[in-house]
Amino acid sequence: MNPTPKTNLPYLIPICLVATLGGLLFGYDTGVISGAIEPLTARFALSDFMKGWASGCVLVGCAAGVLLVGPISDRFGRRLAMFLAAAMFLASAIGTAVPNDIWTFIGFRIIGGLGIGIASISTPMYIAEITPAHIRGRMVAVNQIAIVGGIALTSFINYFIAKSGDQAWLIASGWRWMFGAGILPAIFFGVLLIPIPESPRWLSERKREDRARQILEKVGGAEFARAEFDSIKAGLSQEQGNWGELFSAKLRLPLLIGVLLAILQQVTGINVFMYFGATIFKTMSASTGVDSGLLQQIIINGAGVLFTLIAIAAVDKWGRKPLMLIGAAGMGFSLLAMGVMAQTLTDPAAASGWMLFFIVLYIGCFGLSVGPVTWVILSEIFPTAVRGRALGLATFFLWTADYAVTQTFPMMDAKDSWFVAHFNHAFPFYTYALFCVALVLVVWRLVPETKGRSLEEIERSWSRKL
Repeated sequence: MNPTPKTNLPYLIPICLVATLGGLLFGYDTGVISGAIEPLTARFALSDFMKGWASGCVLVGCAAGVLLVGPISDRFGRRLAMFLAAAMFLASAIGTAVPNDIWTFIGFRIIGGLGIGIASISTPMYIAEITPAHIRGRMVAVNQIAIVGGIALTSFINYFIAKSGDQAWLIASGWRWMFGAGILPAIFFGVLLIPIPESPRWLSERKREDRARQILEKVGGAEFARAEFDSIKAGLSQEQGNWGELFSAKLRLPLLIGVLLAILQQVTGINVFMYFGATIFKTMSASTGVDSGLLQQIIINGAGVLFTLIAIAAVDKWGRKPLMLIGAAGMGFSLLAMGVMAQTLTDPAAASGWMLFFIVLYIGCFGLSVGPVTWVILSEIFPTAVRGRALGLATFFLWTADYAVTQTFPMMDAKDSWFVAHFNHAFPFYTYALFCVALVLVVWRLVPETKGRSLEEIERSWSRKL
């Protein structure tokens, strides 16, 4: 293992912060619909099906985006992929703010989804490839703060816009400002990408070795650049950079780990609280006297940001596996407790304090571990030449799992369903708790500890496992 380099943080941190603007826009475009869907429904007289489609169509774009970004980023570079995401965020922000019919709106929401899908891969991949091993986990995890921060930003912007006029104004045009507010951040993202360097690993792959060395020297000095460049070249000499290599026996285990982690991050239920939180919080609002929307904002955004900050501080000290194991176990315990209360209590409002505690614990455990650390691991475990394709495939499964959770939760929680008749709204919590158990087993048995190891060291370790 190479000695810890003296990292040039004044050079590196601004570069990583520019990249995380992709995460901020990812969060904003994901969360903005929560405040706009009701006035949008009234404006276009949407049926229940169309209301769901207007909300969920972005996930179709996300799934398509992650399949596109791999070949694009592997062939044209990580920075160009982020430029493409910025362009799609801008097009979506403009297009969803001005439509006169719902199908135009949906078309531009899908374009925004493409931008989210591209950003969800290109941003953590770029940060992982330009940062030294000893701080890589923290830098990649900062992107999760940006995502949570983007979601938090939508809550405040939506609230401010909703309070700026009456209900008639909100239905007629107020919702347009919610989407249009994303225009300026998208422009800033694109402009600020211009001066940042390309990934040195991608440059080395494309035989632009002098430029790669220059960037590595700026990051960690001449000795670090020499050792890192030699390690990159050794790794690239054994890579082909195509789909055949990705599905080869050598990469079967990391690909399996990546797909399983991507799916399990979603099916443990986090987006139930993101997309359907208003329903969950209405009962608590009655007993606490706090506006349910404000309560949801405080719990989801506040707990998520706080515990993600803890994860950033801990991921390069404690390691990836301990955080994932502790967090997944805490999430499973919290979900089980919520399920027991939902099934056994005839008056849920009477136990709203305990329900509130376990929701905060669940979201905190997700923010500490499964939220940011999954992205750290995904950005580390694949070889440079196929990293874009591999991340794209894993993230495709992530967004597909997100859609499955979004589609099935209302079915499991419907008042006239078999699940409610037998479990009284507890069945979804039990289901997600079981997936938390599966996540613990996958991390414990399959996921290697990658703390402090270079990306090339991680890559070589897969060959030794054969």
